[in-house]
Amino acid sequence: MTKQAFYVTTPIYYVNDKPHIGHAYTTIAADVLARWHKLKGEKVFFLTGTDEHGQKVEKAAKAAGQDTKAFVDSVAPSFQQAWKDLNIEYDRFIRTTDADHKETVKKIIELCDKNGDIYKGQYEGLYCVSCETFFTELQAPDNVCPDCGKDVSPLKEDTYYFRLSKYQEKLLELYEKQPNFISPPHRKQEIINRIKEGLKDLSVTRTSFDWGIPWPLEHGHVTYVWYDALTNYLTGIGYPKKAYTKYWPADVHLVGKEIIWFHTVIWPAMLMSAGLELPRQVFAHGWLTVNGEKMSKSKGNFIPPADLIRKYGVDGTRYGLLRDIPFGQDGDFNEPALVKRIHAELADSLGNLLQRSLTLVHKYCDGNIPTPGEYGKQEQAIEEAANHLLHHMDGHIKKLEFNKALETAWSFIGDCNKYVNDTQPWTVSEPKRLNTILYTLMESLRIIAHAIWPFMPGSAENMLRQLGQQRTTEFKFQHDTKGKITEPKVLFSKDITIDDPFSTLDLRVAKIVDVKDHPNADKLYVVELDVGEKRTVCAGLREHYDKEELKGKLVVLVYNLQPAELRGVQSQGMMLAAVKKDAVRILQPKGKPGDLVSVEGLPRHPKPITINEFAKIKMQTSKTKVLYKDKELKTDSGSVFSELDEAKIK
Repeated sequence: MTKQAFYVTTPIYYVNDKPHIGHAYTTIAADVLARWHKLKGEKVFFLTGTDEHGQKVEKAAKAAGQDTKAFVDSVAPSFQQAWKDLNIEYDRFIRTTDADHKETVKKIIELCDKNGDIYKGQYEGLYCVSCETFFTELQAPDNVCPDCGKDVSPLKEDTYYFRLSKYQEKLLELYEKQPNFISPPHRKQEIINRIKEGLKDLSVTRTSFDWGIPWPLEHGHVTYVWYDALTNYLTGIGYPKKAYTKYWPADVHLVGKEIIWFHTVIWPAMLMSAGLELPRQVFAHGWLTVNGEKMSKSKGNFIPPADLIRKYGVDGTRYGLLRDIPFGQDGDFNEPALVKRIHAELADSLGNLLQRSLTLVHKYCDGNIPTPGEYGKQEQAIEEAANHLLHHMDGHIKKLEFNKALETAWSFIGDCNKYVNDTQPWTVSEPKRLNTILYTLMESLRIIAHAIWPFMPGSAENMLRQLGQQRTTEFKFQHDTKGKITEPKVLFSKDITIDDPFSTLDLRVAKIVDVKDHPNADKLYVVELDVGEKRTVCAGLREHYDKEELKGKLVVLVYNLQPAELRGVQSQGMMLAAVKKDAVRILQPKGKPGDLVSVEGLPRHPKPITINEFAKIKMQTSKTKVLYKDKELKTDSGSVFSELDEAKIK
């Protein structure tokens, strides 16, 4: 069977945490590619999903106090919901716990074994649980992972190996014959250099834990998580049934740069061993920072997509993530810059063009798209630009230059706005000339709607409805488009939600490790805290708690309060307490040190704050609950508890 469709994939996402904008970035890009090829009239298959096996997931489940299968079943739907919220139109959401995936993994292992590429041995070396990656002592000096910076652990166990070393030269030949296999180009040399250092065979089973796909060649072994995960790209399209060849090989695997090795070395070697065709391209995008800072749990800036949608809308979020950053490079997701673009490009440039054009057609043509008269030089220039628009965008999208494709679209939108200003249709008295101008605007807007549909499908469909049109595969400037337009409606609002002051707070669970009297203040303790790191705070609790009474308790810490020196001792934050008349009781959260404390529905954009800024954020208790604007303070483990009712939080 001959391949009949464009096939695009995202990486499958670990379920050790909930989706954030890093996940959304890749998935939106894949959705744009899928929709673009649909727009061109092609059949498309778009695969995304979740990676649910491995030691990292098992550890996350234990930390959450859940059975591992119950844990992954609870997290996977959050990715499905996030993609639904972002108007992601995938064809299958695969989970590596799916029954058909287990069969595919077994089949690939058997094919590699039949080819003589699987053998039994013993692994002794270093392993990073966070990256699920093996390292030598040279690769991870000082027992620190070279990729994520976390500690690696010594590992010694019986294992099965895959003969990765056998494919060293074949991989180098692949990169030479398919120069775009590793993209963008600057990623390729890194891989080639590493391969030339010499490939070692890959340990592909584990025996120290059991959360994984059972190894078919021996009981007691589970399949290495990457050997399992990579195979999803075959499972998702029906392998080993013959119909999978309708889509295979994949046209492009979209991945983050941190996992390019697995996709451009291990994955093609596995496929070579199994006798299967290789994907056409692996494209590794860069990392996102948020407002200038690297995303990390410790900084609390893993932004859920829902927070962005609430503020900027679905299409504003999709546009913002792809508009500024070249997809193959690292880049910063900057919210102030996005607000400016929403105002200038979405609301003013496109939204205003649509609204004033429709208003003119209603006023002068009774809401009907008029029949054009003779085209002058201005109309001919617009028509020519319209006819080249999608071709020029296609050239950029083939190279995954999403920002340049959008830049091209907005250049044409700018041409149309200039055309309105130059022709000033509201001053034209000759009916045929007026009809020509208004028709040119209607047809240009129809083409613009198609051009932006892959990026902003909701807004594009809204435009087409207002224009009385339907989406087609016809992108040429037509001279006979008919339709009844609707009353103009605002396409993009400038009324962007401003963050609540609570969003600036960074509240964390902390554990009291030690308590001492302040040497220079009778009412203060000096408290040593564990908040995933050591912190010292000064707390006015000496008249309300004995030192031993406090030790070991969990408290809520204002983590981002600017440090201050209190009577000669530096205080790095503030513990929160309920205060009612003369009674003072510390707040009692659930969870573990470092866990975030938040209010549902409010995004987190913490920044350093002063004590005066904190004082403006009013919280109180109701019975045992701690509330901000009638919403509970919670951790992922449950509500924050207060011993005092109707008390203020200080």
